[in-house]
Amino acid sequence: MNHIMHLLQFTDSTFPVGTFSFSNGLETASYLGIVKDASSLEQYTRSVALQAAYSDGVAALLAYRAAKAGDYDGALRVDEQIYLFKMNDEARQMLQRMGKKMAELCVKLFPDYDMFARWLADIASGAAKGCYPVAQGLAFAAAGLSEEELFSSHQYGVINMVLSAALRLVRVSHYDTQAILFKLSAEVPEYFRKAKEMRFEDMNSFVPEMDILASMHEKGQMRMFMN
Repeated sequence: MNHIMHLLQFTDSTFPVGTFSFSNGLETASYLGIVKDASSLEQYTRSVALQAAYSDGVAALLAYRAAKAGDYDGALRVDEQIYLFKMNDEARQMLQRMGKKMAELCVKLFPDYDMFARWLADIASGAAKGCYPVAQGLAFAAAGLSEEELFSSHQYGVINMVLSAALRLVRVSHYDTQAILFKLSAEVPEYFRKAKEMRFEDMNSFVPEMDILASMHEKGQMRMFMN
């Protein structure tokens, strides 16, 4: 029972790490008319999920394995690698803000798990970037959850972040977003099958349009979400 409750807690959209503050570029895509209805929203969300699966998702799995092995330096290497992997400042900022929030929270949730306290101190000193996928990996390892559960939670969070933002930005209903979530969730097992075999050198996220949208958001007039 505790196992399921922990998974639900970490996956809940109200988990206070700031996911509601970001739209993964959807704000600009909506403003420019690229995403304007349920069909285009589904395509956009799938692209975000794929991009995240083979970059952040892989980093989360690698951090989880490092934590399980007690390899703190290994977790730090994952943290540095995923930060360097990001092409735009907005993506880096999102990962760092959410990662720090997660670390602060998990120090309270896991007071006997010293890896979080050490990581939070390194974030404060600048010795660690503090990226969110690493925080997820450490948290799931500390909670005794599985790699598959970690990856599923990660993908759910990415998809739900976009769809929640869409309700404020795109002419879609809750029925539309739930239908998209249900459909895209069925694709996650295949993403996991590939991601679990990947290493740093295998990570990929070639969706250049999203990096362009993110760079436009940094200087744009839209201000519903952080940039």
